[in-house]
Amino acid sequence: MTESSNAIAPIPGTAEPMRCVVVDDEPHLRRVLVRLMKGDGFSCEEAGSGVEALEALARRPAVLVLTDLHMPELDGIGLLRQIRIRYPDTAVMLITAVADVSTAVNCLAEGAMDYLTKPFHLEEVRARVRQALEKRRLILENRDYQDLLEDKVAVQARRLEELFLASIQSLAEALEVKDPYTHGHSLRVSKYSTVIARTLGLDAGVVRQIELGGKVHDIGKIGVRESVLNKAGPLTDDEYKHIMTHPVVGWRILSPLLTDMPLALTVVRSHHERFDGRGIPDGLAGLDIPLEARIAAVADTFDAMTSVRPYRPGVPLQATINELRRCSGAQFDPDVVDAFLSALDSGAIDRSEIGEGSTAPGLLAPMGAR
Repeated sequence: MTESSNAIAPIPGTAEPMRCVVVDDEPHLRRVLVRLMKGDGFSCEEAGSGVEALEALARRPAVLVLTDLHMPELDGIGLLRQIRIRYPDTAVMLITAVADVSTAVNCLAEGAMDYLTKPFHLEEVRARVRQALEKRRLILENRDYQDLLEDKVAVQARRLEELFLASIQSLAEALEVKDPYTHGHSLRVSKYSTVIARTLGLDAGVVRQIELGGKVHDIGKIGVRESVLNKAGPLTDDEYKHIMTHPVVGWRILSPLLTDMPLALTVVRSHHERFDGRGIPDGLAGLDIPLEARIAAVADTFDAMTSVRPYRPGVPLQATINELRRCSGAQFDPDVVDAFLSALDSGAIDRSEIGEGSTAPGLLAPMGAR
């Protein structure tokens, strides 16, 4: 081994300490490398095994680890693997007396920055250390750049989503202008659906889609004739069939726009399905009806019944609750009804905000809701 006066240049653009751990079970080789690294500005610590090296790193992380491959207790590969897990920003160079291509490839595949064979010239060590630290610097800079870029993309994505959802909300508001009796209905359905979903313990991403689905569930009524939408008397069979096209119409309108929100689309299409299979548009039954649609069905019916409509006054709250219970298992998923009533009892749904109607004894069954 020969020494040279060419020192390793400091790492540009960083204020981190130049700390190195030298790992070898041969004290003489450790001292040679430590003397070299200290001469080039490193703060060094020696370790006689992989276990000692991990203890040293636990006390104070290092920029660089130079380690022998074959050692007792924990060999160089084992140490490398542990460092990659615990200290991924630490550069590791492996040193061995075995000049074997497959061993070198294996070390690099495990994440080593470089691989040196004994005997080595100290100037060679300097050059390879310089390359390893430069590679480490580039990796860290690239990672920081990626993190910054991802943050910027996330901010832009959130802004685009806000604008998109605002446009969708404008569609829902346009419907309420056409049908004044449904003013606030979609927002209330959205709120009730959200509370039910949370009561059922659904995750935030699902709840968010259900919330949007509730806001736009009736968007297809834009295609319904106003004379039918606002009719004060009972609907004819043809008029009822016409108004009940709105789930599929809404689904077709929103399908190109909500490709990333399939659960919201399902709410639009399937909120008039029935648990007993007698609903529309697909005649789904039981658990074949997606949960988000089963949730919206209860929320939609509850708000439709307690709100004033052109064809009837609002139904009193207790009568509506009784009707939900009566239709549980037939029209509605019993678990969803239970979750809704639990939320109502717990105060998660504010009773003062419910549009409780007249105390007239007449009660319209839920499927009569348009």
